[in-house]
Amino acid sequence: MFKDARNAQILFLSLFLLLGIGTRDWTLRSDFMLVIACSCLLTQWLFSCLSSFYINKKITLLPAEFLASWRSALITTLGLCLLLRANHWTTVALAGCCAIASKFIFQSQGKHFFNPANFGIIIALSLTADAWVSPGQWGTDSWYFLVFLVTGGFILKKVGRWDTSLAFLGSYMGLEAWRNFSLGWSWDVYSHQLMSGSLLLFAFFMITDPRSIPNATLSRILWAVLIAGLTFILQHQFFISTALFWALFTLSPLTIIFDQMFRASRFSWSEKSIKDLPLFPSY
Repeated sequence: MFKDARNAQILFLSLFLLLGIGTRDWTLRSDFMLVIACSCLLTQWLFSCLSSFYINKKITLLPAEFLASWRSALITTLGLCLLLRANHWTTVALAGCCAIASKFIFQSQGKHFFNPANFGIIIALSLTADAWVSPGQWGTDSWYFLVFLVTGGFILKKVGRWDTSLAFLGSYMGLEAWRNFSLGWSWDVYSHQLMSGSLLLFAFFMITDPRSIPNATLSRILWAVLIAGLTFILQHQFFISTALFWALFTLSPLTIIFDQMFRASRFSWSEKSIKDLPLFPSY
C-alpha cells in the first residue's frame, strides 16, 4: 500500500483532517470540502486530457496522465481543506483550480516549482476578500507534535527529504531562540512557539514536496534556510500571521536557479523517469 509515498500522505492528511474536526472543534463545511475536491480533481483531469491530446493527437476521456496523477491532486485537496478557510464556495473553488493549474503553467524543464496547495492559498488570500488561514488552529498540545513527527518522519523516509525539514526547523528554531534570548523571555515562551501544529505540518508536509523543491541536497538546505529566514522577518518585522506561506511562495522560483547551479536527478513518484515523457505531465 505504501510503495507509493502518496498513499501514505493521503492517509495521514485524512487523519489530520479528522483529528482537527474531532478534537479542535473546527467548523468546516462539508460542501466547501467537496467543492475543493471537485475543483482540484477536475482541473487535474482537464490538464491531463490536454497533455494526452498534445502527445497522442487524439481525445482520451481517461488519459494515463490522470490515472498517474489523481493522488497528487487529492493531496492538494486535503492540504487546502486543512489550511484554507473562506466564506464563499467560489473562493475555495478558485484556490483549488489555481493550485492544480500552477503545476502545469509554472514549470521549468518539466518540473513545477510552486507547491500547489501553497499557491492556491496565496491566490485566495490575494485575489479575494474572504479567505484566511488560521496558523494557530492546532493549538500547542504536545501530542499533536508527536503525531506530526511520527507521520512526517515516515513520509520523509520514503521520499528522502529529511534534510529540508531539518534545515528549515533548525534555522527557524535558532532565530526564535536568538529573539527569545535578546528579549529576555522565558524558555516557556520559546517552547510554546515551536509546538505549533501548523508549523510542524508546514515543515513536514508542505516544504518537503519532492516534486517542487530543489533536486540537490545542498540546494534544498540553502533553500530551506532562506525560507526560515524570510518567515522570521515577515512574522516579527511585518507581523504577518501567514508568514510561512508567503515565504514559501516568494522563494519557490529560486528552485529554478538552484537546479541550474547544483545538478542532481529529478524526483519521480513512478519508477519510470520523468525525462522519458515527451510532455512532462506534472505528477
